[in-house]
Amino acid sequence: MASKSKRSLQDVVEKETYSVWVEMLRVLVPGGRTHRVSVMVAGMLQYALEVADSDAEEPSVSKSLIDSAETSDPDEIKSMLHDVVSQLFKDAGVTYERTAKSGEHYSIADEVYDEFSRWFDHPWE
Repeated sequence: MASKSKRSLQDVVEKETYSVWVEMLRVLVPGGRTHRVSVMVAGMLQYALEVADSDAEEPSVSKSLIDSAETSDPDEIKSMLHDVVSQLFKDAGVTYERTAKSGEHYSIADEVYDEFSRWFDHPWE
């Protein structure tokens, strides 16, 4: 695993869990569909949020997770968590940037923020 940045989900979820997540992404991202990978990573963020230290202060990952849960704007979530999500993908040795068959560039990470923002939305209710 690559060296850890100053802000990593490992600070919140412990080394063992983080290592499993990194390995999952290393194996699944290259052939994975964006709409499936993004939900998986959003779930990782939700788990990290659940175990985050509620007494944490800036610039901690815990504080960023807690603050990001208070908005429904994916762009705001991105501004708080992008460095952490980028580090997760970097540690896994995979990229979140993709190119569609049409040549259009898009980002798994951007889809993660959208999924995270809508995690508790249940349109069928």
